[in-house]
Amino acid sequence: MLDVVEAKTTEELMAGIGQRARAAGRILATAPAEQKNAALSEMALAVRAATPEILAGNRLDIEAMKAGGQTAAFLDRGTLDEQRIEAIAKALEDIKALDDPVGSVIAAWKRPNGLKIERVRTPLGVIGVIYESRPNVTADAGALCLKAGNAVILRGGSDTIHSNKAIHAALQQGLAAAGLPEDAIQIVPVTDRAAVGAMLRGLDGNLDVIVPRGGRSLVERVQSEARVPVFAHLEGIVHIFVDKAAELENAVDVIVNSKLRRTGICGALETLLVHEDVAHSHLPVIVKALQDRGCEIRGDDRVRDICENIVPASEDDWSSEYLDKILSVKVVEDLDAAMDHIATYGSNHTDCILTEDQAAADRFQREVDSAIVLHNASTQFADGGEFGMGAEIGIATGRMHARGPVGVEQLTSFKYKVHGTGQTRP
Repeated sequence: MLDVVEAKTTEELMAGIGQRARAAGRILATAPAEQKNAALSEMALAVRAATPEILAGNRLDIEAMKAGGQTAAFLDRGTLDEQRIEAIAKALEDIKALDDPVGSVIAAWKRPNGLKIERVRTPLGVIGVIYESRPNVTADAGALCLKAGNAVILRGGSDTIHSNKAIHAALQQGLAAAGLPEDAIQIVPVTDRAAVGAMLRGLDGNLDVIVPRGGRSLVERVQSEARVPVFAHLEGIVHIFVDKAAELENAVDVIVNSKLRRTGICGALETLLVHEDVAHSHLPVIVKALQDRGCEIRGDDRVRDICENIVPASEDDWSSEYLDKILSVKVVEDLDAAMDHIATYGSNHTDCILTEDQAAADRFQREVDSAIVLHNASTQFADGGEFGMGAEIGIATGRMHARGPVGVEQLTSFKYKVHGTGQTRP
């Protein structure tokens, strides 16, 4: 197998990474839960011990991002401090605490001829994760894949390459301490876009699935060029519908949190829809709470008639993922109009209804075709950690295999074990 230092081209480099990942994946597939958990414990310790090195690398990344004119949202995504590094270590420990999915029996039944059949979880094999900006993905993706018995190849964005490398070094220390192959979690050490192309072509059959986590241009490239299966995640064009039966005080709290807690995450609110029956009573209070916190409101004509200092909304606003302190707002006739708007402009990611009418909530959650549909709760709960999954590798908005937060169970496939006592087929 070609070593990294021997590779003369990006293609050679990536071919070697793929070969080593496949070899490591075969070992991980049968590694006992105790050994994987030991590695995760050691990784958490190593991340904490490497805090100075991780922060030093992050400072280089942030300086480069600022020099390159990156937006505040991207800077927020990429910035690390001691608290966020501790959160990374804690996530590793949370993943350790999860049940090991490998080998678990999903279903079992007995046939009339006496055959006993089990459907059993198995690792996917080698997973490629292509992501932008967020250094924590390096640890989350590496740990989740390890827990599910998969080798992983991480290709982070150039914006945070120094942070990613520092975190990755800590992960490899944890693998080595537990006696697992360091090649189980590899990071692409170059920012050459050709490395992404090599992953999309499947690394000579050594890559089993790709998870893209980033902006529209990245995900669209992956979806159009990939020759291996993709867990798709497009934009998070997230909606909240304020129903006529919404309780105002709760609505204000949920909307402000959904939009402004962290504007740069995929679960951040981007479009607010308000039932016309409560537009005059609810909108001024909601809009003021947002504007007082520095949020720009872009509204349709009815919103502008009711509230002050509203920027006119354009057609493009309804399909925009701002990832910033900007919110588009529209008054709609009823629940049907709200769901029609979401079906037209949404991204099947996360949508929410605020109402005290259980029938309306039930209908919204039944008919809105999004991966995550909430009732009376902040859209920023659209997160694998908040779902009790320890962490997530991304949120899949497609309909095949995995949908919503992709955690350890979603990173497995299955096989059938058939137990007989000498049966033959007539």
